[in-house]
Amino acid sequence: QEHLVESGGGLVQAGGSLNLSCTQSGLIYSIGAMGWYRQAPGKQRELVAEIYTGGSTDYTDSVKGRFTVSRDSAGNRVNLQMNSLRPEDTAVYYCHVQNCLRHYWGQGTQVTVSA
Repeated sequence: QEHLVESGGGLVQAGGSLNLSCTQSGLIYSIGAMGWYRQAPGKQRELVAEIYTGGSTDYTDSVKGRFTVSRDSAGNRVNLQMNSLRPEDTAVYYCHVQNCLRHYWGQGTQVTVSA
C-alpha cells in the first residue's frame, strides 16, 4: 500500500530551524511533484514548497529565502529545511506527492514556533 511517512516536526523558538523529512513506501511511481503543504488552525491548507521532476521549485511567498525543498533522485524522499522560523509558521505540515493518477498525503507533523 502506498503511504508517506513524515518526521522532523516539533517545538522550536523563533529564529530556529527544523528539517522535515518524508519517505514514500516505494510503491508510488511516475512522480511529477513532491513537497509540503501546511494547515494552521482555522485556516485552509496551503502550499509551502514543491519540487518537480525537472528540479524546478515553487514556494509560497512567506517562506522564500527561509525554506528549502529537496528530493532524492529516486523520488523516495522529500525534505524541507526550514530556517529563521517565525510564530506564523506554526501549523501541521503535510507531505504531498503527485503522479499522473492521484495525489498522496502524509498524516501530518506538527510544527510549533514559540515567540
